[in-house]
Amino acid sequence: MSITPLFLVLITLHFTTSFSSTAQQTLNIHPQHYNPKLPARVFTTSNKFEGSSDLVHLRYHMGPVLSSPININIIWYGKWAPQQKLVIKDFLLSISANHREAVSPSVSDWWSTVSLYADQTNSNVSRSVLIAGEYVDHLYSQGTHLTRLTIQQVIANAVKSAPFPVNHKNGIYLILTSSDVTMQDFCRAVCGFHYFTFPSLVGYTLPYAWVGNSGKQCPEVCAYPFAVPGYMGKGGPGALTPPNGDVGVDGMISVIAHELAELASNPLVNAWYAGEDPTAPTEIGDLCEGLYGTGGGGGYIGQVMKDRVGRTFNLNGRRSRKFLVQWIWSPIMKACAGPNALD
Repeated sequence: MSITPLFLVLITLHFTTSFSSTAQQTLNIHPQHYNPKLPARVFTTSNKFEGSSDLVHLRYHMGPVLSSPININIIWYGKWAPQQKLVIKDFLLSISANHREAVSPSVSDWWSTVSLYADQTNSNVSRSVLIAGEYVDHLYSQGTHLTRLTIQQVIANAVKSAPFPVNHKNGIYLILTSSDVTMQDFCRAVCGFHYFTFPSLVGYTLPYAWVGNSGKQCPEVCAYPFAVPGYMGKGGPGALTPPNGDVGVDGMISVIAHELAELASNPLVNAWYAGEDPTAPTEIGDLCEGLYGTGGGGGYIGQVMKDRVGRTFNLNGRRSRKFLVQWIWSPIMKACAGPNALD
């Protein structure tokens, strides 16, 4: 349901895993595939994707998935630079981009794994994702510290403000808070989360996700690997260069992807998840957190790509954008999967 700060995972794994020196593999394309610490195939020679396990019991609990075209309504809370907004919107619009707009491995290819999830009518998660509306709350209507309840009031204010749409059939609401806004449990326990609104507060049951900009608060927690925790010191990889030049926003992209994938496959927290407790489900993004490429695991992101100026990415988007996005659990492979896999 929520993306956990990666350092909570890494703090255990980092000290129990050691690897040999850096190895690089260059393919016959312009970007270079590399992993800062791991030689290729360090874990296995199997063709199965990283994170595979027969012990993961991801089950369908009979609830709906977002099978109709997904209309994203963005709420920009706080102060956002135009360039920051553009990067995020380019990512969202890349989900439905065709091959002429973005070459493989693309954001659209990545979403194809999410679209494998279906409901009891055999309707799959839609591959059509649109930005239906935007609302700007630059006056911080609920202050600069939010909670899980006040975030619903932010949504309520937005949906009461024409012409911002109210769409309880195929609309979802994405609340993005700027780097000067704190959130309950942000940086400590979550980097983002999704849930649904309460009719008593908002007037409708609306699936929503929240993601914060960690750039000034905890980039080493929520924007890893563009910033690294101090405890890693010289024993781990250094911080990687963000593909769009903004540690906070580039870090948000993977969290947004994580939450949208889970929101699409489990919008009312009664569809696809592992575990028996719907109040704390393990969802399709949680199962692959921290994995971005082949060879990933043990706190290392896997083999990704660098462009000619050293910016790190694993997916291509529209308008020649590049992004670094975590992998997603595939119900077919029963493993974490991404379109940049080298297997």
